Amino acid sequence: MTQSQTSENESFHLKEFFNDQWKIYQKVLNNNYMGHREIYNILHELLVSYFQKPFTMLDLGCGDSSFISKALVNTNIASYHGVDLSITALEIAKKNLAITQCDTTLIPGDFSQLSSLLASGQNNKFDAILISFALHHLHLEQKDYFIEQLQHFLTPGGVFILIDVVRQKEEDRATYIRRYLDDVQQRWSLLSEKEYSMVKEHISSSDFPETQQTLQEISLKSGFTRVECLYQDALNTTQLLCFYKS
Repeated sequence: MTQSQTSENESFHLKEFFNDQWKIYQKVLNNNYMGHREIYNILHELLVSYFQKPFTMLDLGCGDSSFISKALVNTNIASYHGVDLSITALEIAKKNLAITQCDTTLIPGDFSQLSSLLASGQNNKFDAILISFALHHLHLEQKDYFIEQLQHFLTPGGVFILIDVVRQKEEDRATYIRRYLDDVQQRWSLLSEKEYSMVKEHISSSDFPETQQTLQEISLKSGFTRVECLYQDALNTTQLLCFYKS
């Protein structure tokens, strides 16, 4: 097999894997298994009440921006920057964000490489930075460094908004994963056996959630002055946290 054929096969399998993951993701969203509707309604209310004047937002790991685009409608959003690894997701995001009628910039790349992604940009200060269901993929040391870096990209009075899975206090990762997957098995009833296996594999290999207490300690050490929890699901596996900069 030639190198060209090998590359074509790899490209095909990557595309096939993405398509499978994307279908599962859409099924999860459409059935509100992770509470996106409630979470983004609360986020909309926050953006309306907190930003009385035009504001700028950076969305890290934005995906297709389907929920944030709706949450930004009827707010004072002036400009939106979205970052995601998936070119396909960004293409969909461009269409979804049209309803916001604000300046939109979409950047392909790894959200965790924040400094290099934004270093060349003329405007690298934002009033709000959003990370939704992405930070938990980083390890603790990476989260610590990353949250500290966010300070440099927020304007005075800005807010870092984190929507993510969390562990309960004193709960280790293995216990959290068992508890989360038990809930998936019970409530995500429309997933096929294959889809559940893919979700289980992803969570078991890629999820490294912290407790709210750990995230609060990191943020205060990094210079944030206040932390507020605006949403918590019934099982306390998902929260919306706001980290305020003075």
